[in-house]
Parts: sequence; structure tokens; C-alpha cells
Amino acid sequence: MNAAALRELHQTRPFVPFTLSLADGRKYRVPHNEFLSISKNGRAAVVHYGNDGIAVVDVLMITAADLGSSRRGKKAA
Repeated sequence: MNAAALRELHQTRPFVPFTLSLADGRKYRVPHNEFLSISKNGRAAVVHYGNDGIAVVDVLMITAADLGSSRRGKKAA
């Protein structure tokens, strides 16, 4: 995935929750736009999850973004 595609998902209004899938098999749910930050240069993203967990993700390692139940079955990549 590239930064422009991730920013588009992040800025969609109304926001649609999605799950990021990474090349190493990890998955991170983004239930609201406040749970994701994208670096200015678009190379890294920070996903907030759980009670206080964060993951710093290389945007180029994102293989898919599975959209929430309102768009079940569709993927953005």
C-alpha cells in the first residue's frame, strides 16, 4: 500500500473502520481515525490498539486494508 491510499482511508468521511494486514501476518484494527497517525513523509504509520499499545508500521509493509462490515468483502490495496 502507498501513503496516498492509506491517507485516503484515514480521511474518509464518514469514517469506515478497517483492518491493516502486514506482510509478516500481523493485523491491526483501526476502529476510528484517531487510532492512526501517518508520518509527514508517508513512510511510517502509528496504530494505537488495546489499552495503551502502539505499533509503528512501515507503510510499504501493508499488504491490504480490509474495510469494515458496511463494505464487507471489499479490500483496498
